[in-house]
Amino acid sequence: MIPSQAPRLAQVNVGRRRRVLVDLARIFSTICNPFLTALTLFVIMAHAEATSTAQFWELLFVSTAFTSIGPMLFVLWLYSTDRIADLDMSVRSERERVFGAFVLFYWVGTGVLWLIHAPTLIVATMGGYAAASLVVQYITRYWKISTHALGITASLSALVHLYGQQPLPFLVLIPIVGWSRVYLKAHTVLQVVGGTALGGAAVLLFYRIFKV
Repeated sequence: MIPSQAPRLAQVNVGRRRRVLVDLARIFSTICNPFLTALTLFVIMAHAEATSTAQFWELLFVSTAFTSIGPMLFVLWLYSTDRIADLDMSVRSERERVFGAFVLFYWVGTGVLWLIHAPTLIVATMGGYAAASLVVQYITRYWKISTHALGITASLSALVHLYGQQPLPFLVLIPIVGWSRVYLKAHTVLQVVGGTALGGAAVLLFYRIFKV
């Protein structure tokens, strides 16, 4: 190898490793975004709590309409009409307005689930999402808390409550998702820790309130 080529090869290798890590971070960040983690959680909960196929689809439709499908379509509409800069809502002032709509989605969803006499576990979970979104809307005025960390922590906390030790290995996703958000420079470590703490606290609080 020509000596002058060594530094260039080293730079190429470093650049390639960084691209791989960036792609990996984007994959985890996309797969574990708050809409998809909520969708997965309520699919599992509807299956666990429903006593019939009809009730399963009713619970699944209502819960995901207000936590995943509705909010996700709303964000896509905002982005397609140039009302937000990007799908991550990186601009803090934009995040505050969007989370105002999320608060409405989640509280209405909680009310609808209560009206159709949904299982307490599902109503409490939706209520936890509603309360967390209200806190996030307020915090966003001053600080960009990580909703990715919040979403994955809340979902996994709920599954651990439901299934005990079985989902524990999946808790490794919490630091992985946190790393992905920090590596992509979407959040600081403290913002990820804040989202993680809020997600776990919201689940614990509302499960105690509803005596789940």
